Amino acid sequence: MKEEDIVKRVFLLGILKKESDETLEEVTKSLVNTGMFDLAEGKRVLEELKADGYIANEALSMTGVSIAMEAQAEFTLK
Repeated sequence: MKEEDIVKRVFLLGILKKESDETLEEVTKSLVNTGMFDLAEGKRVLEELKADGYIANEALSMTGVSIAMEAQAEFTLK
């Protein structure tokens, strides 16, 4: 799996796990604070996820939820 794909999957997982009052901008900043990427790259990835249909109306689409749940299962230690 490419690094870009991992970044997108982690981003979707972050959105899935966000608090109900948390915005996508706040999720982006939280991921920036982890050192995953800088703010410019985070905004670019967010726009790509929207353009690819993973995010609609500031929330995950059904496809986005599916990918985020796959990522959660993949990244969970057993």
